[in-house]
Amino acid sequence: MSRKRTGIASLPLHGGKAPRWLFERMVRLAREISRVACTEIGRKEFLNKLSDPHWFQAFGCVLGFDWHSSGLTTTVCGALKEALRGLEKELGIYACGGKGGTSRKTPDEIRKLADRCLINKDPEELIYASRISAKVDNTALQDGYQLYHHTFLCEKDGSWVVVQQGMNSDTRRARRYHWLGDEVSDFVCEPHKAICCDNKGTMLNMVSKESKQARDRTTEISRMSPEKTIKEYRKIEKLTLKARHEVKLEDIKSDNLYKILLSTYEEKAQDFETLLGIRGVGPKTIRALALMSELIYGNKPSFEDPARFSFALGGKDGHPYPVNRTAYDESIKFLKDAVSKSKIGLTEKTNVFKRLSYFNLV
Repeated sequence: MSRKRTGIASLPLHGGKAPRWLFERMVRLAREISRVACTEIGRKEFLNKLSDPHWFQAFGCVLGFDWHSSGLTTTVCGALKEALRGLEKELGIYACGGKGGTSRKTPDEIRKLADRCLINKDPEELIYASRISAKVDNTALQDGYQLYHHTFLCEKDGSWVVVQQGMNSDTRRARRYHWLGDEVSDFVCEPHKAICCDNKGTMLNMVSKESKQARDRTTEISRMSPEKTIKEYRKIEKLTLKARHEVKLEDIKSDNLYKILLSTYEEKAQDFETLLGIRGVGPKTIRALALMSELIYGNKPSFEDPARFSFALGGKDGHPYPVNRTAYDESIKFLKDAVSKSKIGLTEKTNVFKRLSYFNLV
């Protein structure tokens, strides 16, 4: 397996939230780790580390979370965003977005970075990367998890990482998605380069290599006259389909589908990525078109779940042991001292950072 691992983490929802005293320390420790990382391995490699779900989880555990805390993702991203605030020019790395409504502010935050001349790339390209990654994981990868968190990290030369999380209210599990921009050659074909997770279910995976023909046919169907498409779709409504189609056929109303198909017909998407980006095209539209592609043309999409992996470290809520506040504060001081030494050129900084490898942080 490549050491540059991006992908998905599937985690059980777990109660509790980081207390204020811990979050403040998380911010301070994340700030010093970020400083050391950017100094020692560089901004791009730090982003690469954050895109690795294993490294990210270990990072969260070092900051004070246990392995099965679903709040790790949102709190660590929040702490990291706060930690990087004020260090933009020093480190050249930035965090945008967050949980819930904050995630929708991502485009504006990216534009502000451009207005302040902090990024050397067209902000619209980064905004597109932010939006399409969310659309892929919410619409093209239909695994039963609704996105509620989206963090977009980038550095001044335009390299980027997305860390986003979805929730399945029925199973009470959360799933985390990692994207590494420098490793994405196609937004709609295997964008998660290496994926690890414990659980494996049945789902519609339109971004699998095996779904290539289904993507092409789906796009072709979207360009057809809505009247013709609905006529064919109503034939499918009479069929009994396999249980693997988690969105039931009766949930997709012909009248609603017609309205969306009218938009796709007028837009004339040239490829699946463009189709995915059309306003109003959601999971049900994609599923309906995918079913038609399979039943009319025989082009089966993939139903392979690409996610599996778990972790075991801890403890913001006392599992497997409580956070040692004294040791935590000493760690912050230790890293601050290491950065101070690095600024005056002492070679001891290298040994300081390498010690973090014991925590899977390098």
